[in-house]
Amino acid sequence: MGETSSGLKENLAGLLCYTLGPITGFLFFLTERRSKFVRFHSLQAIFFSAAWTISLVVIGGIFFFLPVLLKIFIAFVNLGGVVFWIALMVKSYQGEYFLLPLLGKIALENAEIK
Repeated sequence: MGETSSGLKENLAGLLCYTLGPITGFLFFLTERRSKFVRFHSLQAIFFSAAWTISLVVIGGIFFFLPVLLKIFIAFVNLGGVVFWIALMVKSYQGEYFLLPLLGKIALENAEIK
């Protein structure tokens, strides 16, 4: 693993991209100039956070009038989100490019250093 613009090791910076979702994702994406690995994980963190939030909003809209189902579905989406969030942090710390379906490919294509 190499160094990053921030002086952190790539795997640690990759993990930190996910810690506060879009906040740390944007921070690392805007400041990283050396590591495609960190830029990839920062973009994937942003996309994952957006997808998770959008899915919660959509489920909230669909099941608004059925509060019991709403709570059940939101609990499942949050559980799945937390599991994926932890898996993404672990995989990035291990130095892996773990691509989420669709989102990971978009992140990888846009992580190029210019």
